[in-house]
Amino acid sequence: MTIDRNQKLVATAVRFADWLDHYGETSQDHQDFYASKVGRAAKNLYYRNRLVGTLAVMPMVFGEAFAPWTRRFFFPRMRLPISDAHFAMGFAYLHQATGEKRYLDQAIHFLKVLEQTRCPGYKYHGWGYPFDWQTQGGILAKGTPLITTTPYCYEAFDAVYRIDGNASWSAIMKSTAEHALGDYVDHETRPGAATCTYTPHGGENVVNASAYRAGLLLQAYETFGDIRYREAAERNLSFVLDSQNDDGSWPYAMDGKRGFIDHFHTCFVLKGLAKAERITGDPGLTAAIEKGVRYYVAQLFDQNGLPKPFARRPRLTVYRRELYDCAECLNLGFLLRERFADLDRVVGLTLDDVLKNWVRPSGAFRGRKLLVGWDDVPMHRWGQSEMFRSLAQWLARSDDRASLAKNEEPTSSDRLLSRVGPTI
Repeated sequence: MTIDRNQKLVATAVRFADWLDHYGETSQDHQDFYASKVGRAAKNLYYRNRLVGTLAVMPMVFGEAFAPWTRRFFFPRMRLPISDAHFAMGFAYLHQATGEKRYLDQAIHFLKVLEQTRCPGYKYHGWGYPFDWQTQGGILAKGTPLITTTPYCYEAFDAVYRIDGNASWSAIMKSTAEHALGDYVDHETRPGAATCTYTPHGGENVVNASAYRAGLLLQAYETFGDIRYREAAERNLSFVLDSQNDDGSWPYAMDGKRGFIDHFHTCFVLKGLAKAERITGDPGLTAAIEKGVRYYVAQLFDQNGLPKPFARRPRLTVYRRELYDCAECLNLGFLLRERFADLDRVVGLTLDDVLKNWVRPSGAFRGRKLLVGWDDVPMHRWGQSEMFRSLAQWLARSDDRASLAKNEEPTSSDRLLSRVGPTI
């Protein structure tokens, strides 16, 4: 990575932190159009009758494509735990990169928020959505724990625990691991393999859900040494490996209905396998990652080497590229850095594109490149927090390298601009 790119990376991360301080910790969301009663009803009708349902959802589709600012008329700004978890990690990494205590204080602030926003009614710590979510199988009530949200909260507490050693963070991590182990149900798909439910109440066969749970439980196994975590994780990993197509891809679900293949869900699966491989060293995971990365680079990037949303679409889409895909590309690239030359190449191209085209004058990121124009409504869950975390993580790594080379402590964000070294 060039010095110029690193300088942009530092400036972008710091400016975003300043923007967030002024903008606030709530935002509009990707699901706003469908979180209202009217939106849920239209979406439910779409699932039951595609012809009539398409007419019902067209106003929302039009809003997404041509008037994204109208989200606020459907649902108010809200706080989402998955965003708070990413913000906590991002500020923890920014603290590691700069040595500035204010960023660690911000990370701790978001952990305290997560303590308050855990799902009520459960013995152990789990997190979900603060709105009712209409799915093909019915409505998931707000406050229902999700195995696709909870692992990020675990990682947030882990990131800060590794810095300050606060025992209360460790206790919450342990509680979260117990939630992931005991509150979700395994459905055996063959001897030694099982798909876990998406929530404590059901929703099996979603591939990335099992990858998420396996990653969380193996990280907990590494920290706490409880063999139960590893055994459950290995059953879920076997399901994920069994679900991989011959071409290296994964469908969203193994239910014969949701076979679409998209960018960020593919990243979710590969990230889970990468975390598991680091802990177990399983050659089966390595082979699946290698096969998956080949497909990912070949099919989920366009001719310019930039992320595209789908390799196999489930429906008509109204955008060309979105921030969430770019953020997950960079997150996956960080985990698998310097292992795959083709992956490193597209990660570098994506980072350059983000720094050049996706940063707004305010310091926030653009949300989507639409068919015409951009969606600039800041949505913390749909890319803002994930991108901040990703950039801060890359920044922390580059600063670690530079600090080790000079045998000195990390510097402030102002001085960091002048001396960060290569990262990609």
